[in-house]
Amino acid sequence: MPINAIPTLNVRTGIQLGALTCIIFLLVFVLDNRFRVLPDAIHNALPTHTPGLVITDITLATCSSLNILGSCKLDAQKWHRVEKDLYLKKGWLNHAYIHIERKRESELVETDRVILDVKVGRLDPTTSEKGQGAERWESRSGGIWLRRTSKRHASDNVKAITAVDVLFGADAVEARPGWEILDQPILLSNPGDNQEARLTVRRGPPVPIERPTPRVRKDGRFKIMQVADLHLSTGLGVCRDAEPADHDGGKCDADVRTLEFLGSALDSEKPDLVVLSGDQVNGETAPDAQSAVFKFAEMFIKRSIPFATIFGNHDDEGSLGRQALMQLTQNLPFSLSLPGPSSVEGVGNYYVEVLARGTSAHSALTIYLLDTHGYSPDERQFRGYDWLKKSQINWFRRTAQDLKHSPAHTGYKHIHMDMAFIHIPLPEYREEGNIVKGSGTFAEPPTAPGFNSEFKQALVDEGVLAVSCGHDHVNDYCALTKNSQSKPELWMCYAGGAGFGGYGGYKEVIEGGYHRRVRVFEFDMDEARIRTWKRLEYGEKEKKIDEMVIVEGGKVVAF
Repeated sequence: MPINAIPTLNVRTGIQLGALTCIIFLLVFVLDNRFRVLPDAIHNALPTHTPGLVITDITLATCSSLNILGSCKLDAQKWHRVEKDLYLKKGWLNHAYIHIERKRESELVETDRVILDVKVGRLDPTTSEKGQGAERWESRSGGIWLRRTSKRHASDNVKAITAVDVLFGADAVEARPGWEILDQPILLSNPGDNQEARLTVRRGPPVPIERPTPRVRKDGRFKIMQVADLHLSTGLGVCRDAEPADHDGGKCDADVRTLEFLGSALDSEKPDLVVLSGDQVNGETAPDAQSAVFKFAEMFIKRSIPFATIFGNHDDEGSLGRQALMQLTQNLPFSLSLPGPSSVEGVGNYYVEVLARGTSAHSALTIYLLDTHGYSPDERQFRGYDWLKKSQINWFRRTAQDLKHSPAHTGYKHIHMDMAFIHIPLPEYREEGNIVKGSGTFAEPPTAPGFNSEFKQALVDEGVLAVSCGHDHVNDYCALTKNSQSKPELWMCYAGGAGFGGYGGYKEVIEGGYHRRVRVFEFDMDEARIRTWKRLEYGEKEKKIDEMVIVEGGKVVAF
């Protein structure tokens, strides 16, 4: 090649690379407008709900898949998009997104108008509702009406809208303090069978959330209700294997019936703590997992009952992963949920300390919660489900030892007790010699991991008295392991499935079919006793089912 040809070649190569870069950039831009391929960090310069901001405008942007150059994204310099397709990405052609204009209070100028109220409907609220006076409402697409003001210091008004979100479903509820969900859904063109999209707004600054402190009651008792496998959806949900089939004329909305049962059980038992042991969200039918989470959380919040969650294999199969679900849940009122150490595998490896009665700072009871993950990472060798990992077991052993030697534990003058909750059962659950007759129903083969990581032995070594799981919906029995001297060492129980969005059935094994249920553990700290029973959704609802004492004097006892 002649030497004088090299500069020409470099220029040509540079032009080609530049053209290729432009083509790639344009392609990514078009794809991101249609399918949102870029990460959230690029989309949002600010999080959805940022302290110190007020909302000055709300609008709706729609687009069609037929127009690849069309966009559901407005000018990012002015508008922030709430990243939820109002059609939940189920519209063949249509997409729609809420956009908000927001400003820091310190940056407001005289021409800015702060939103004081939002409504949704076909008619101007001034004419359609009493008590609106002559206030002027501004119309936006989707039947959205805004009442704005430019009065000085309007941003200081407790009624000023400071955050906007979207929830879905006719049964959508708001679980965050200071937030209000609007009565009417957003009016979309060609909504089809999509779930109703509803605006929810916050007025004023964020309400501080205080983590509750569980404490033994004055009578020396503490009651935990385990709620397993709610399988809640976005929207009403579809019932699976509902029994009896002709109940309420055969009409059954899964989440409605599930939450009615849960509310009834809570009001009957009045637990001091609720442990949700996984598969709260039925990922496959939860295109907006946030709406599903708020439905169960609202049940505890309005009753002022602390709750703690771990995940199952279905929770993160919807719109949110484990980290996002945990962040959402742990920031709700009365939530004790925590992600756990980042150095430990899984999300939701933590413990809850229950303090002694009165004003004592000493721990009377420790509840360990661990993430059992989802599906096997090695299907060829160990089919089925995942197992507790070495980092988790090491964390558990180290934490248990540290707590035992801490002043909060050594200062407790009675018998301290420990219990654990997981989602997927341990391999020892399926050993026939461990299953205790009269403790409940063995209706389906336990789907424990194929690999045994020996977590059961770690529980025994650290003095945990009982562990309880979910996952296998129609099993609600308890199993008892014994040591080499044939003495009881650990109780392992199932809760039984609570939700109608998950499977039930098994009529060939269970006479009359499976009825949803929850399990209760009552701790008598004066006697160092643990008693357990179940509550049914249908049938003998007032009876304590399969009631049994599993710990007496701080020791595991046979039933």
